[in-house]
Amino acid sequence: MADSGGTPASNFLEKLKAYVRTPKGAILSGEILISFIIIICYAASLYSGYSSVAICAMVFAIVFMVVFMLELDKQFQIISWPWSDMIRAGIGCLLYLITSIICVIGGGGDGARIAGGVFGLLAAILFGYDSYTIYMQIKGGRQHSAAPTDEGV
Repeated sequence: MADSGGTPASNFLEKLKAYVRTPKGAILSGEILISFIIIICYAASLYSGYSSVAICAMVFAIVFMVVFMLELDKQFQIISWPWSDMIRAGIGCLLYLITSIICVIGGGGDGARIAGGVFGLLAAILFGYDSYTIYMQIKGGRQHSAAPTDEGV
């Protein structure tokens, strides 16, 4: 076996640091961080049931971050990773938007619920932006993959 120059944990941390510096890594890191903040807000609220949206969004963002960071998307090509990621981000955007509006409107007297709703609206914007950037990536990839033409005919 060849020596990779470090322990697997240090290699993982180096890949994580490098991936977080990319635009997609920064977006996924932001989604994970804001989802964690929302979980804390809803846990401190009287109605902690809204935290399930934040938990699911955070878990799926972590899964996709690990897949893209370790470049597993290139190994498992049976799954359309851009479409899966866009669907994840779009559903996250819609669910955050719905639950946040409910929490902001009906959260009178529960400051943690209102704070979770406000952070949820910010998360909806972030997830929507992620979905938009993925859509533009998919759309751009289709336009540039035209079939070659034979100019000799």
